[in-house]
Amino acid sequence: MSDERIRFSVAGVTSGVKSSLPIAVSVATYGLVFGVLARQTTLGPAETLLMSATVFAASAQFVALDLWGRNLPSVTIVVTTFLVNLRHLLMGASLRPWLSRLSSGKVYGMLFFLNDESWGITMSEHADGERDGAFLLGSGLIVFVAWVGASLLGVTAGSLIRNPARYGLDFAFIAVYIALLVGVWDDRGDALPVGTAAVVAVGAAYLLPGEWHIILGGLVGSVVGVVRDSYV
Repeated sequence: MSDERIRFSVAGVTSGVKSSLPIAVSVATYGLVFGVLARQTTLGPAETLLMSATVFAASAQFVALDLWGRNLPSVTIVVTTFLVNLRHLLMGASLRPWLSRLSSGKVYGMLFFLNDESWGITMSEHADGERDGAFLLGSGLIVFVAWVGASLLGVTAGSLIRNPARYGLDFAFIAVYIALLVGVWDDRGDALPVGTAAVVAVGAAYLLPGEWHIILGGLVGSVVGVVRDSYV
């Protein structure tokens, strides 16, 4: 990969947007759920919009929303959000061999829009031969618009949907991650790191307080994957 040329073009942005439209629709679905739940707290439309636009991380925001309702100190919410978002370190590390060939200005500006869904589809497209670094930007932008827009819609019109689970909207979050897993699944060898991550995450969720299961599952699964690749 050392001689691989990486482009950064408008065509790459367009490709990322088009490829991520189905994911953006799903993101909008649970963005709507987030907005509805935010309406049930002390957060107003402006505060919900600000959170979605600056944090831009569904899992962390759902956790923060739960903590917000318990009237906990702000530092607790900030630290918990930070821990949940630590998985971005792993996503960034996996993208480095590809994006390190771009200028720092392009990379750092683009990484603000990095999210789980865009990371998953970008890694899948890259494995299939995509060589335009702007693909990640296009994907991140359309997901950002879908998430922020749906969050605002949910918090302003949330009174129309008092129970998202009644319509199955709460499952959209899980469904997107299942689809992403299928997209990046390579072969049966992936079962070992993925299975290990799942077991560790579930076990940690029952044994440890807070959201450590997200970090531990990702870290242990990544280590197992590195060890596996070292002996293959």
